[in-house]
Amino acid sequence: MALNSPPTGRASWATSFRYRDFRLFWGATLMQSLAMGMEHVALGWLVLEMTNSAFMVGVAAAARMAPFFFLGIVSGAIADRVDRRTCLRLASLAAGIIALITALMLLTETARVWHIILLACAAGAAFSFTMTIRQSYTYDIVGPQHALNGLALGGMAQRAGAVVGAPIAGLVIGATGVGEQYLVIAAAYVLAGLSLFTLRDVGQAAPSQRDSVWQNLTGYIRLLRENRTLMILMLLTSITEVFGFTHQTLLPVFARDVLDVGPEGLGYMTAVRQGGGVLGLILLANLGDTKYKGLLMFGAATGFGLGQMAFSVNDNLFVFLAVLAFINGCASMADTLYKTLMQASVTNDQRGRAMGSWVLSIGSAPIGHLSVGAMAAGLGAPGALLINGSVLLAASLSAAIGAPRIRRLS
Repeated sequence: MALNSPPTGRASWATSFRYRDFRLFWGATLMQSLAMGMEHVALGWLVLEMTNSAFMVGVAAAARMAPFFFLGIVSGAIADRVDRRTCLRLASLAAGIIALITALMLLTETARVWHIILLACAAGAAFSFTMTIRQSYTYDIVGPQHALNGLALGGMAQRAGAVVGAPIAGLVIGATGVGEQYLVIAAAYVLAGLSLFTLRDVGQAAPSQRDSVWQNLTGYIRLLRENRTLMILMLLTSITEVFGFTHQTLLPVFARDVLDVGPEGLGYMTAVRQGGGVLGLILLANLGDTKYKGLLMFGAATGFGLGQMAFSVNDNLFVFLAVLAFINGCASMADTLYKTLMQASVTNDQRGRAMGSWVLSIGSAPIGHLSVGAMAAGLGAPGALLINGSVLLAASLSAAIGAPRIRRLS
């Protein structure tokens, strides 16, 4: 079978794995996600230990996500211009270098909390390019017919890596320290970057004509002004990010102050969270090219809001973990459907910009990280998530009722 020829045979949840480059890319994504899972646990625990402040944990998470907002448009314009494989390689290697610098500062005991926040922001800049281009390149490999399947499987790699990486981080931090953990993170990023050099082809759906970055930037404004479907999907993504995904900021607080399980428990909590996401994506991958993507998207977002509200009614560890897995199953489904529908709503040569729009939308997360951290400081972590879940639920139901065109998207 040629590199870019569509797979033959009956479609299944593993259809996209029939492409050689997708298999290799999936493995690189898994390694990157292993590093990101370890880093997420390490950053939250490190800042909480350095400052003893839930608000500062939110500040660190906001710093890590802020580049998504400021670089979303730029990364999208670049993604539609350059070879996407080259950008992915450079971004992964850059993340490894940043993690190595963090490790050396911690091991030499020269790190202060503002150093950690600045380095988290630098890592976020590398991630913003990775996240934009990863989605576009997945579509390039598998084409429009298998886009939902490919993006769902790619999301599974992201979450499966975090499932393994999070408990490893908790164990390493508990046994040796955060500095040693960042050395492991750096090695994982570098290995992922090197493995991306095995990719052979630009992909069957890669744009054949590419405008300059400047032309892409100027065309971006016109795209957002004229494409109402893309704008609504961007808004929904932003709302879900601000009032939904920012719940992860409070996991260190739940681990230490509510459930009393320490860094090892935080690692396992994060693994369960990502495991729930994997289960949601397995379900999505099995749906194939479903005609009910818009309706399914609203259903997943509604479940996400309801699940967050459930955190306020108990402090039992096992119930907490079950709810955590459920809401992240819903979250992963909603997020993948946002990405799929955004790319489907534009022409082929605009898909990088569409994913830049998605990154721009999730770049609104600092607002959510700061607000949920502030609410947790005053109301406690369960109360903060009750408020966020209520807002997300109301927004999802209102949009489902008031935007029938989005609800009917297929």
